[in-house]
Amino acid sequence: MAARPINGAATSPLRLLADDYLSNCRARGLSPRSEHQYTYSLYSVFFPWCEREGITDLAQLDRRAVDRFTSELLARTTAAGQPLSKHSVATYIRPIRLLLNWASREGEEVKAKPQVPRRERPIRDVLSRAELDELERVMPHERDKLIIRIFADCGLRLEELTRLDAGDLIRGGRHVHLRVHGKRDRIRDVPLPPNLVRRVERLIANRPVGRTSDAIFLSHRRRGLGDYDALTTGGVYQVVKEAVARAGMSKRVFPHLLRHSWMTEMLRCGMNPIQLSFIAGASTEVIAKNYAHLTRDDAYDAMIRALNGSPATAGHR
Repeated sequence: MAARPINGAATSPLRLLADDYLSNCRARGLSPRSEHQYTYSLYSVFFPWCEREGITDLAQLDRRAVDRFTSELLARTTAAGQPLSKHSVATYIRPIRLLLNWASREGEEVKAKPQVPRRERPIRDVLSRAELDELERVMPHERDKLIIRIFADCGLRLEELTRLDAGDLIRGGRHVHLRVHGKRDRIRDVPLPPNLVRRVERLIANRPVGRTSDAIFLSHRRRGLGDYDALTTGGVYQVVKEAVARAGMSKRVFPHLLRHSWMTEMLRCGMNPIQLSFIAGASTEVIAKNYAHLTRDDAYDAMIRALNGSPATAGHR
């Protein structure tokens, strides 16, 4: 966990409550990235404000206090002199609301919670199938081609891809799955398209002899004079960055955009959101909230496909 700022003040009951909350988060398997964000928001943003306001206990956080905190965040500026965006403010406030929700469930009296400013949800760009194909085509090494293709056709998260081991290639009857270790160590089996099965098997078989890592995706270079390491998240970012440069794309492309493009394509092709939720390891609420960019035409096409395949309408065609 990231180090907590020391401001010279004695540990307050509010800080002790946050310590217990973060211990609970770690016990539930919170990702290191989320833990870092929560810690920064609480100990570097919220608690310094509380100390300036003389707030040391949960009972002092009434509606007026939390509104003052939100108002101060909205009045802050960045190093460039620009107002802090509503998205950034929401990022700081969310861990505080989660802390207070947890405290309430633990039986603490919570008088108020910071309001999240209303903000326009940005319309995310997505990559077309042709653009994804081009990102794969321009890469010279099969390892890197497969990284692009698994993002594009299986929708894995960045960390999930780097954690894949050879033992995660699961055969069951006619079907092959990737056993994915997702957020909070939740395991799910993601279908591996038939055209990728043999390619993944070849990559596994052709890994360097004598390695100690069983990761599917290994670095191309040894660690000093030692072993080959599993490819890191930073290494995967570099693969995607190189593919974008080689393809001459002007869009800002990053690994999660490839997952987002896959989920969009699955919905456009008529996949049931519940099935997509199961495969992607994302809740149906998250899917509903983040895929509003699908157009009216997409909705029309999906409904017509459903009607054309419905037994109830078969006699009317």
